[in-house]
Amino acid sequence: MYFVSAAKALVAAAVFTAVTAHNIVLPAHGRECFHETLHKDDTMTVTFQVGDREFGSAGNLDIDFWITNPTGQYETNEKSISNGDYSFTAKHDGKYVYCFGNEAWTANTKEVSFNVHGIVYVSEHEMPADPLDREVRKLSDLLAQVKDEQEYIVMRERTHRNTAESTNSRVKWWNMFVIGVVIGESLFQVWWLRRFFEVKRVV
Repeated sequence: MYFVSAAKALVAAAVFTAVTAHNIVLPAHGRECFHETLHKDDTMTVTFQVGDREFGSAGNLDIDFWITNPTGQYETNEKSISNGDYSFTAKHDGKYVYCFGNEAWTANTKEVSFNVHGIVYVSEHEMPADPLDREVRKLSDLLAQVKDEQEYIVMRERTHRNTAESTNSRVKWWNMFVIGVVIGESLFQVWWLRRFFEVKRVV
């Protein structure tokens, strides 16, 4: 019976979810770093989406993303990606640093929308004593997650819309170029035929 009670207390005290959402402008050849202080067995998730700032633009959206733990080792180190979703469980207490790098020589200014989700383990005496308070806190966390997902979807939709607008613009200008070439070729052929017959008439 004691084991069951202890297990219930552990589960009840185990989980609180923390959520933060951010939008940053990542300048060309720059980087932005943030950190979270975690305890051992805390879980952290970072999701991000890269977008263009200008409507109709669809340039290179690739950036670098990495996370380092308190010992200076990489939890992940991704190169040339435009979105990501990475989760890990902290093995040490301390500061975990995550960075977005836009340092490629062809880089242009980008906008990064990212969410940080964390499952924080707290002791039983630190939890709200009132069950209603616990439920309100859980509901607040869920609403925050829904809001973050909506912002993430908006960013993805804007990125896809920019890509479509850019593609349409390029197709339009290519068609105009082709039409110009056809008109130019037709005029040249008319001129050449007239010149040919004029030469024939002279001869």
